[in-house]
Amino acid sequence: MKVFVTGGAGYIGSICVEQLLDAGHDVVVFDNLSEGHRSAVDERAMFIEGCLSDRETILNAVGSNQPEAIMHFAANALVGESMANPSKYFRNNVANGINLLEAAVEGGVRKFVFSSTCATFGVPETMPMTEALPQNPINPYGESKLIFEKLLRWYQELHGLKFVALRYF
Repeated sequence: MKVFVTGGAGYIGSICVEQLLDAGHDVVVFDNLSEGHRSAVDERAMFIEGCLSDRETILNAVGSNQPEAIMHFAANALVGESMANPSKYFRNNVANGINLLEAAVEGGVRKFVFSSTCATFGVPETMPMTEALPQNPINPYGESKLIFEKLLRWYQELHGLKFVALRYF
């Protein structure tokens, strides 16, 4: 399977890329290298340097590579910074992500893995936590990830884009 990985030069993304390649998948990495490192990208993967804010670049990258799945790891992810600069988080984690969703739909992609966060839950009401607990983020980072999860639900409903959200603890 051909997999398109955003944020594939970051820590989690680069490990995922390596595992996908070892399993025999074709991988295209799309990263702006603002947080990640080119040296972290496995040389067996195709690498495209680009930013999700550039709608035409992401549409062309997905369209020309025709992946069967997208794994989306690219994001700003610092809770403290999100409190000081919330617009950066909503712009990058939500608005720029919409460009990727549009590219997925236009490119006929039907599988989407989203790197979310446990910060979508906020302060847990009970322990241990379960998926059934209410999501009440307490910072812009968690809120931006929750908004994107909600967008994914709509894209699944309207466009058949099946997704899974990974919430790291």
